[in-house]
Amino acid sequence: MVRLLGSLGCALLASPAFAQADWGQVAQRWADEALRSAAVTEASPLRLEVVVGSPDPHLRLAPCARVEPYLPTGARLWGRTRLGLRCVEGAARWNVFLPVTVKAFGPAWVLAGNVASGAVLTAADAVQAEVDWAAFPSPVLADPSLWVGQVATRPLQAGQALRQAMVKAPQLFAFGAQVRVLAQGPGFAITAAGQALSGGAAGQTVRVRMTNGRIIQGIVLSDGTINTQL
Repeated sequence: MVRLLGSLGCALLASPAFAQADWGQVAQRWADEALRSAAVTEASPLRLEVVVGSPDPHLRLAPCARVEPYLPTGARLWGRTRLGLRCVEGAARWNVFLPVTVKAFGPAWVLAGNVASGAVLTAADAVQAEVDWAAFPSPVLADPSLWVGQVATRPLQAGQALRQAMVKAPQLFAFGAQVRVLAQGPGFAITAAGQALSGGAAGQTVRVRMTNGRIIQGIVLSDGTINTQL
């Protein structure tokens, strides 16, 4: 995922005849260079494309000799975003934003058929294809180990690229189930039985009522054991 820190040189344009019609070209050059720099820095395997939209034709701003493109705080060059342009040398200082769409094409796993909600995904459920990683906010699951054996969180359609929000770990036990608790401390480890106060999947934090009535909290291990630190 492309993230930018700093101004990447700011890509300033200085021209006494700078016109509003030139904004898109300036922003496009800046964004193209920013993406190239980020791809080199991160050794990105993705093929990046950026399209800068047109400024609002109704805007009427004071002439400016030098305009600075910049990435607004909290924004990133990924998917649908925006790029700022501010006048740093002119009769009046102004600041505007242009719409930007960044596409990041790379290998991913695409569903070969429909998958029902709650179904466990297998290696046969998806095939590899090139997709736009930036088309949706949820990260692409490019490594099969991240989705094989996981459960579909909703009905999935053939042709969809598998993303993080589409799957979850399978539930290992339900509310009220008897579970094994592993309590660890400096130099010791003990096991005991307890009752789960919620369903649990690997990696989740759950609460358990012990036989003495005490309620503890721990992390679910892959075998369903609850691991807690004392």
